[in-house]
Amino acid sequence: MSEAASLPAVQARIGDSEFDRDTAVTRRETGVYDIDLSAGWTIISAVNGGYLLAVLGRALADALPHADPFTISAHYLTASHPGPAVVRTDVVRSGRTLSTGTASLFQYDDAGREVERIRVLASYGDLDALPDDVRTTAVPPVIPPMDQCFGPEDGPAPVPGGSAITDRLMLKLDPATLGWALGAPSGKGEMRSWFGLADGRDADPLSLLLAVDALPPTAFELGLSGWVPTVELTVHVRSRPAPGPLRVSITTRNLAGGFLEEDAEVWDSADRLVAQSRQLARARLA
Repeated sequence: MSEAASLPAVQARIGDSEFDRDTAVTRRETGVYDIDLSAGWTIISAVNGGYLLAVLGRALADALPHADPFTISAHYLTASHPGPAVVRTDVVRSGRTLSTGTASLFQYDDAGREVERIRVLASYGDLDALPDDVRTTAVPPVIPPMDQCFGPEDGPAPVPGGSAITDRLMLKLDPATLGWALGAPSGKGEMRSWFGLADGRDADPLSLLLAVDALPPTAFELGLSGWVPTVELTVHVRSRPAPGPLRVSITTRNLAGGFLEEDAEVWDSADRLVAQSRQLARARLA
């Protein structure tokens, strides 16, 4: 079976898909946007950090004179939950090739007061204006064909810690990184997978912000279980992805003091490195 044959039969379009609808923000006034965070992107009861970053990324794309995220760094202050939220943006600098802004997402406590969930600093530009010159030692991850990989639907039970978000993703995990699912984690701190959206929508720069944070945690292959909340996540978008499935590779080299890093690479169907990220996450050791 080819990779194309493994993709969803229904092909949603960029701009008209569940991901687009669920990350859409409504401008209330200059720099202020409203959104109802969807329960469809939750892990247990918390909203996925990559989905949240895409929400903030979409607000900044509207607020800034450039549309494409080049680099975006987020600090996750408190867990976000489905329901109403407000995004407040500020334009720090507008340049010819890059513009920089900040954004924060707020929700409301029981007394109706705003509580800041995430704070972001980002620089945006035009990916289509970048030169074609590439000089790299990076190579795409080696992942078996999709029909030799496994998704959440292939397991006898739900993925530990998984929930609604898995229904919105096309994940086909490399069997070499699935020891944790069989009770025999490798200890290598690696996770590799084919990645797409379940409705077949092709990737774009905003969905790359989701892709870097959508796989099971590398902590599972280190022998840990449970939620691994993100403390900080920085994403570099390097190119507009070609149509077709993505390949995502994530590694952890160091778990110490209850925290670990995850370094992610995202490759498109044209064998181009289209996004990179590093995040610091908290690991539950007990």
